[in-house]
Amino acid sequence: MLDTSTQPTGPVTQVAGPNGPSRRRRRRDAKLTEQVPRHLRAHLTAYLMITPMVILLGIFVIWPLVYAFYLSFFEMSFYKDAEFVGFDFYKYVLTDPEFYESLLVGLKLALMVVPTILVLALLLASFLATLSKRMAAFMKTTVYVPAVVSSVVAAIIFVFIYQDEGVANWFIGLFGQGPLAWLNTASTALPAVAVPAIWLGFGVSTLIMLAGILDIPDSYFESAKLDGANFWQRTRYITIPSLRNVILFLLVSGLTLTIQEFQLPLVMTNGGPVNATNTPNLYIFNSFRDATPYATSYSLTAALLLFLVIGTISIVIFRVVSSEKSSDA
Repeated sequence: MLDTSTQPTGPVTQVAGPNGPSRRRRRRDAKLTEQVPRHLRAHLTAYLMITPMVILLGIFVIWPLVYAFYLSFFEMSFYKDAEFVGFDFYKYVLTDPEFYESLLVGLKLALMVVPTILVLALLLASFLATLSKRMAAFMKTTVYVPAVVSSVVAAIIFVFIYQDEGVANWFIGLFGQGPLAWLNTASTALPAVAVPAIWLGFGVSTLIMLAGILDIPDSYFESAKLDGANFWQRTRYITIPSLRNVILFLLVSGLTLTIQEFQLPLVMTNGGPVNATNTPNLYIFNSFRDATPYATSYSLTAALLLFLVIGTISIVIFRVVSSEKSSDA
């Protein structure tokens, strides 16, 4: 009889040495690591940090935007099912002269507001940078106050200012000029709306400019003073070039926000007189309130076209005024 105790009872397994599994694991891990592209390995931490932001951006921005474009191809009504109509609403909006007039009003308002804010903020920020800490803190608080005022409240205040017996007519009366119907005249209505827009955005822009100026090394200004440069020369050759990225940010954000201004013209003029203050967002708002059954699709399409226009303007500005690294980077 055979002695079964000496026969193999199952598959032969390889006996690993004391360091065998760990070496194989290290070789496998090294092989997997080599399969990952080098740029991903070098920036793995950065990619992991921005992943949550990319996910949130996709959920709350990209997906709603794609869905809005999808809905713009349908004729929606509260009384029947949506019907696919292709580019019909794009044709309706693009053939509406009032849509182009609103874009022109938005651009005019932006050209009045943004350059004025940039110049005034640069001058005041340069002045604040020369003050003592206590005086600078007081001035910064004072300048920032308009930023916490509601746009609706500011609009109501300026409606009173522009009345026949208001401060504006009293002021021009000092120079022998008669009272004007500021908000009821087509030539003065848009500049009258631009003034509170400047007042509201001036404080934040000044503080951002001031932060940029304080970040410029003092040695630059001291060297310029030793060379005999005056205030305007230091501003021209040191401050403005050093604030290039800050100015670019304020320019783009200011243009996009001002073109979309909505509350000030709604409260002060409701887009009048004769559509002189009918900004794009106000045009979209009034289109949405229209009594036609398909006002939702029309206003949605107009909003998407406005998005494309503002996006194109921003891209052009970024291409023309390219950002640069800080001089000390």
